[in-house]
Amino acid sequence: MGLPLGRAPDEALLSGLATGDPEIAVAFVRRFQRTVFGVAIAVVGDAQLAEDIAQQTFERAWQHAQVYDSRRGSVRTWLTAIAHHLAIDAVRARRANPVAPEDLDALLDIVTQTPEQHAVAAETSAGVRAAVAALPREQARALVMAGIYGLTAQQIADMEQVPLGTAKTRIRTAMHKLRRTLGSEESRR
Repeated sequence: MGLPLGRAPDEALLSGLATGDPEIAVAFVRRFQRTVFGVAIAVVGDAQLAEDIAQQTFERAWQHAQVYDSRRGSVRTWLTAIAHHLAIDAVRARRANPVAPEDLDALLDIVTQTPEQHAVAAETSAGVRAAVAALPREQARALVMAGIYGLTAQQIADMEQVPLGTAKTRIRTAMHKLRRTLGSEESRR
């Protein structure tokens, strides 16, 4: 890799991670550990469990580095999605509630998607993505970090290096604009 590892592109570090090189692994973990831990702690609220999730995230990244596709998002996005999914799974495992057999049919009706439901969800998803893309970049980033990655306003302020009030305003303003945009699209249908 001609560059020092600390300055290597994210994709290069991820590719190197798949080779098993310990120096590259350390550089990769150092680069993303705060982000991954931040996502995990925001979801689970338990530092020890968040550390376990962060470790699992890096293990999964190492195991699946070869399937990463840059066309689907950045390495950071891919890694935070892994952390978020693992954290959600951990929360669900802690809160596992048994379902009474008589309630199972109703539950299956709710979670089973028909092709029509899938098409409507895809259309709605595309509308939300377009509405978020139309927001000013700093508002869109704050909204995605809060809504998708589950980060608190304080964590967003720290990551974006802005005052807490600014982070809160960005989230609130983005939500207001998003509601207005999506509400006007809904009224046109």
